[in-house]
Amino acid sequence: MSPFVGLDVGTGGARAVAVDEAGRVVAEASSPYPLLSPRPGWTEQDPGEWWRAAREVLGQIAERAGGEIRGIGLTGQMHGSVFLDGADRVIRPALLWNDQRTQKQCEEITARLGRERLLEIAGNPALTGFQAPKILWLREEEPGNYRRVASVLLPKDYIRLMLTGERATDASDAAGTLLLDVARRDWSEEILSALEIPRGWLPRVYEGPEATGLLREEVASELGLPAGVPVAAGGGDNAAAAVGVGVVREGLMSSSVGTSGVLFTHTDAFSPDPSGRVHAFCHAVPGAYHLMGVTLSAGGSLAWWRSTLEKDYDALVEEASRVPPGAEGLLFLPYLTGERTPHLDPSARGGFIGLTARHTAAHMSRAVMEGVVFSLRESLEILRSLGASVEEVRATGGGARSPLWRRLQADIYGVPIRRTTADEGPAYGAALLGGVACGAYRNVVEAVEACVKLRDEVTEPDGRRSEVYGELYEVYRSLYGANREAMHRLSELAGTQNT
Repeated sequence: MSPFVGLDVGTGGARAVAVDEAGRVVAEASSPYPLLSPRPGWTEQDPGEWWRAAREVLGQIAERAGGEIRGIGLTGQMHGSVFLDGADRVIRPALLWNDQRTQKQCEEITARLGRERLLEIAGNPALTGFQAPKILWLREEEPGNYRRVASVLLPKDYIRLMLTGERATDASDAAGTLLLDVARRDWSEEILSALEIPRGWLPRVYEGPEATGLLREEVASELGLPAGVPVAAGGGDNAAAAVGVGVVREGLMSSSVGTSGVLFTHTDAFSPDPSGRVHAFCHAVPGAYHLMGVTLSAGGSLAWWRSTLEKDYDALVEEASRVPPGAEGLLFLPYLTGERTPHLDPSARGGFIGLTARHTAAHMSRAVMEGVVFSLRESLEILRSLGASVEEVRATGGGARSPLWRRLQADIYGVPIRRTTADEGPAYGAALLGGVACGAYRNVVEAVEACVKLRDEVTEPDGRRSEVYGELYEVYRSLYGANREAMHRLSELAGTQNT
């Protein structure tokens, strides 16, 4: 039988995988694109680059799969804003999930709706990464561009428009806009009215495995694919990744170390955190929800450090693996682009704490990786306090392939870490959603049962190392509060120096 394809419009590039009915990956392709940072704290991308890369990887998949696929599922980076005019032309570069320019607009949203009411409806406080404050920013800072807006799409949904001609999104990705009534799984008239955003700008909301349109004939011809292939609604990258590792019932949690870091746990009911420290979103599983803690710069911190050293990734991680746990008293705060969980602070700043003349670049590399997992542990502690049960943690993202990343997660979380046989991240889960959309499976759970298989290996926590990390974690937790005022002052000074 012909395979189905998952397409991931990621932060660093587009990735596609073709999966057969037994869950085997039969083809894969990737294509990078640049990240733009015109000012400190600003991150943007050209949606035209997404479309170029998407066509490239789908064309390669078509060639490797013999031109026959049955369904396509979409996933991608969440929260980004693609502003389109009446002719579907991109008005300006898209503002991304880790863009921090909208603090003023977040305060305005909170003032208009009230923090408690916003949490009740949207499941989250107003945060700089979300789409709603980006729309307000455009209205206030680029009124000429704002007057041209006819529709606003999320990144993967712009690619859907190009593939099918349809404006659509899925509930899990839409939940990250701050415009969705999460319990109802549709746009909130109350929020839209309060923020004066036209509902007509927003696409129809579907469940993850629902078909939202068919591959257009001209696009299919260009890519070497059959016309009329159904395109599933898909999911935000974290929801799709969770499907891809089988986190589709309560008791399971995924831990992702990609550009960002995410702890994701399935919930059957909508149960937002009253403090707003962790996100409450819809899942890509119809009718289900999830709680999620986010570290903005996880693998992104290591990528920054590797680029700074101009060193090969494998060599850097191998050197870090030879450094003892705790890096001999060195800690790293991974707040390179502000922070989400638990601080909700776009002005948080990163740093090394505890440097001595004894420390080498290898110590600093280890500290960077440990700091990322300490940050994720903060999310784990919050999720546990909210009643989330954690029977098993499944590693996903680029970090799932690294023995050291898995070892650090097991020792710092204090729980076993499992891997699935397919470590393909969000694209794999999107492919399974595409499989449901084309009729290969009756539902998402059936797709997971048929395709998601666990490896025999289990990374168990080491008691001695976990004890060491427990003590270091308490020091790590104290550092944000002790340095918050200095971080904010430095952020202010950087902004002044760049105006």
